[in-house]
Amino acid sequence: MRKIIFGVIITLVILFTFKYCEDKKEAEIIIEEHSALIQEQINNVGKLVVTEGHFSEVFSYKNSKAIFGDLMSAEKKALVVVNADVTVAYDLSKIEYKIDEATKTLQIVSIPKEEIKINPDFEYYDVQADFLNQFEAKDYNNIKDTVKTSLMKKIEASDLKSNAQNRLISELSKFFILTKSLGWTLQYNESPIEDSIQLQNLEGLLN
Repeated sequence: MRKIIFGVIITLVILFTFKYCEDKKEAEIIIEEHSALIQEQINNVGKLVVTEGHFSEVFSYKNSKAIFGDLMSAEKKALVVVNADVTVAYDLSKIEYKIDEATKTLQIVSIPKEEIKINPDFEYYDVQADFLNQFEAKDYNNIKDTVKTSLMKKIEASDLKSNAQNRLISELSKFFILTKSLGWTLQYNESPIEDSIQLQNLEGLLN
């Protein structure tokens, strides 16, 4: 009788051990599948998020050159009209992240800074130059540098960058929805994001 009871106990232990190992193995497979799904989603949004704008600038350029000391001066001037297409973009393929399968956490380590590209079209009007002070390559370079500086100030004062950040947050919300649906946690800078309000507040951290 004792041998029978002992045999039953051994059988039950073996069955429970086998069941535990099967459940653990199944849980590990599910976590690996979740991890692969998250990585696939990140790769899917690994694209440029772009906001476009258009700016115009009218610039008056003047340059005076002293001739024979201060006895004479030679001037050159031009009226420059600039129409510029501007893009503000985030290359999401450059997002740095970590996936911790043990804690089921997706941690966004860093988000790339925005990339601002200015494509100006210059039109020159009323170009005047004295014989002794002709337009040179450096004049056109000075005009381009001055216009670029002015346009950057306009871009900073506009809502172009904030619109781009809103589009970035919209893309990042896909990570939040996915991790939440899988029972995972999304983190940014080691701080967990528990709701959409915290996600929207990321905009202040991106400046």
